[in-house]
Parts: sequence; C-alpha cells; structure tokens
Amino acid sequence: MPLSEHEQRMLEQMERALYAEDPKFASALEGNGLRTYTRRRVYQAVAGFLAGIALLMAGMVAQLIWVSVVGFLVMLGCAVLAVTGWRKAPKPGEQPPGAVRHQPRPKRSVMDRIEQRWQRRRDEQGH
Repeated sequence: MPLSEHEQRMLEQMERALYAEDPKFASALEGNGLRTYTRRRVYQAVAGFLAGIALLMAGMVAQLIWVSVVGFLVMLGCAVLAVTGWRKAPKPGEQPPGAVRHQPRPKRSVMDRIEQRWQRRRDEQGH
C-alpha cells in the first residue's frame, strides 16, 4: 500500500530532521560502518572456506596429505570466522559490541527514539 502525498512529505520531513539532529544515529540506521565491515569479513571467510575446499581436493588428487591438512585447517578457521563474525554483526541503530557507553540508558526501540525526538521537536516549535 503506497503512502499518500501527505504521509510522504511527513516522512521526508522526519528524515531531514533526523539527519539534522543526529547524523551519527541516522548513518547507523543506514547500516554503514561496523556492520558493513563485519559483513565483508564474513564474505571473505566464506571465500577462504571455498579456497580451503580447493586445497583439500588438490591435496587428495595430488596425494599430498600435508596440502589436504592445510586445506582442512583453512576451512575450519574460515568457518569459525564466518560464524563468529555473523553473530557479532550489530543490528541497524544498535551499539557495536565493545562500544564504551558513558551513561547506562534504558533500552528503547529505534521507533520509540524517533517518535520521542519528533515529539520534542514539535513541542519546541509549537511553544
């Protein structure tokens, strides 16, 4: 169901306000930064896993056991990297793991924070 013109204008206004008020938060919602890096790392691990399979097979064909063992170790290492990297990937708008927080904040959803900022902005303009 498409948005009406009024709803589209309101959404665009909210986006502009969000970018103006908190650019870091807005870029976190886009999924840039650590999340993109972590995904790239997972994809590299998958490519390494495939290279490990190739080494394993090449070692078996050439009857060189040490090449097969190296291929298996590469596969194992890359599988561990892919699984741990995927689990550590932060969700959009979420603090990255290990980030230092100065003050503990109550957990709120992204939409709650956006709505609260929007309401605060409307209150400031209205009074």
